[in-house]
Amino acid sequence: MSDVAIWAVPFGLVGGRLYHVITDNDLYFGAGRRPIEALFIWNGGLGIWGAIALGALGAWIGARRREIRLAVLADALAPGLLLAQALGRFGNYFNQELFGRPTTLPWGLEISPEKRPPGFGEFATFHPTFLYEAVWNVIGMALIIWLGRRFALGHGRVFALYVMWYCAGRSWIEMLRIDTIELNDVLGLRWGVWMSIVLFLLALGYFVRAGRHGPREESPYDPERRAAWLARTEPGPDAETDTSTTEADPAPDEAR
Repeated sequence: MSDVAIWAVPFGLVGGRLYHVITDNDLYFGAGRRPIEALFIWNGGLGIWGAIALGALGAWIGARRREIRLAVLADALAPGLLLAQALGRFGNYFNQELFGRPTTLPWGLEISPEKRPPGFGEFATFHPTFLYEAVWNVIGMALIIWLGRRFALGHGRVFALYVMWYCAGRSWIEMLRIDTIELNDVLGLRWGVWMSIVLFLLALGYFVRAGRHGPREESPYDPERRAAWLARTEPGPDAETDTSTTEADPAPDEAR
C-alpha cells in the first residue's frame, strides 16, 4: 500500500487541485486575480472528484509496477477511503467553509460574520454539512465492509459500492450547501449533484457487470509468483532467502 500511495497521493493532489481550478477558475483567472495563486494549494481548494480520478490513475500505475490486480486493490482501499474523507471533512469546520443553509436546529453550526456569504449576514447558525458527510461516510464504511464479507464481493464491486454510497450522500448534502462556484447551477442543479448522479449510474452499471464474474477472487497471495517477483526486483542473497521461505509456506491463506 505504501508503494502504491507514492503514486496515488501526488496524482490525487494534482487532480483535486485541477478540478477546483477548472470549476472555479474566476478565483484565479478573473479580473484583478493572480493566476500564480492557482498553485498555492496551502490556501485551500481541492475537489474530491478530481482527486479520485487522478488518484485512481496513480493507483493503477503503482499496482502495475507491483503486479497487483487493480480491482483487488480498489476493493481493499474502499473502506479506508471513506474513513479518510470523513476525517478530511473536519477541515471545513476549522476553516468555516462549505456549510449549509441557515438552521435553528440544536446542532446548527455557528459561523463568523465575515465567513457568511452575501445575503446571509443576519443568520448565525447553519447546517453543519461537513458533519453530515462525515457521519454518512463512517456509516458507509461499516456497511460496505459488512456487505463485502457477507456476499464475498470482489472484482471491484466493493469499490463500486463505495462510489454509489458516497454519491448518494453527496447529492442530498450538496443540495444543502450555499457556497457558490462558477459551475454552481447547471439546468437547475448544482454541479456536484450532477457529478454524483453520473458517477452513481456508472458505478451501478459496473457493479452489475462485474457481478457476472461471481464471488470474490481467490487470494492474490501466490508464493511462486512472489518469489519470481523478488528475484527480479531484489537480486542477491536476501531475495534467495525470502524465496525459499515463501516456497515452503504450507498455508498461503493464513499468510494472507
